[in-house]
Amino acid sequence: MKRFIPFIKSDPLVSVVRLQGVIASGGRGQTLNDEGLAPVLEKAFRKGKPKAVALVINSPGGSPVQSSLIGARIRRLSAECDVPVTAFVEDVAASGGYWLAAAADDIVVDPSSVIGSIGVISASFGFHELMTRQGIERRVHTAGKDKSMLDPFRPERPADVKRLKALQQQIHDHFIDHVKSRRGARLSDDKDLFTGEIWVGQNGIDVGLADAIGHLTPTMQDRYGEKVKFARYGQKRGLLSRFGATILSDTLNQVEERALWAQYGL
Repeated sequence: MKRFIPFIKSDPLVSVVRLQGVIASGGRGQTLNDEGLAPVLEKAFRKGKPKAVALVINSPGGSPVQSSLIGARIRRLSAECDVPVTAFVEDVAASGGYWLAAAADDIVVDPSSVIGSIGVISASFGFHELMTRQGIERRVHTAGKDKSMLDPFRPERPADVKRLKALQQQIHDHFIDHVKSRRGARLSDDKDLFTGEIWVGQNGIDVGLADAIGHLTPTMQDRYGEKVKFARYGQKRGLLSRFGATILSDTLNQVEERALWAQYGL
């Protein structure tokens, strides 16, 4: 109420945005993507003239494009609104999750937070031997000799793997450039920094991927006073996901999401 009364100083406000889940262009549940987060971030930066925006991150990564889009939106809004951004890492901010954290001006972690994994991964299955045993013939017709790349129903071709690695290297270079541009001189010269290695808590600070150990409320109180107020924002969950309902067609996506979390012991 104070902010609406002239000449009375309002308590400082910090907007809190929760970024929880796998980063992907679509999907149900706790999936992060630029389209879904756009209105959330707009409100967080513009509503109530916040002193800062706090990103509470718990993500094992996912789509590099969606990570880049979300990160770029955070930086643009921070510049337009002249509002600093601090990332608070919970269990994990790895791969694309760390891409989001690096969009902040500083990164605060728990002593047990997992961060890093600055790399690119692609995983799939091969079924050609199973099909052969079952007497199933694969028929594929293309215009363009490289149109059918990494077909899981054919033996893996060295040329396909070479092409994939070339594509991954381009994405990896973009990731590295993003981290270097955001973290700058804070980064150490550790040889494993961009190999996909991960670090926990203080070790992440030692190599320059994070800035401090801490948690949201006490850190913001230290910066803006004991009377700091928090406005919390997040993506709305669908009715089915709120009641724990699942759909059969989502099973594979859920398995893939669990595999991403499992890489970090979660």
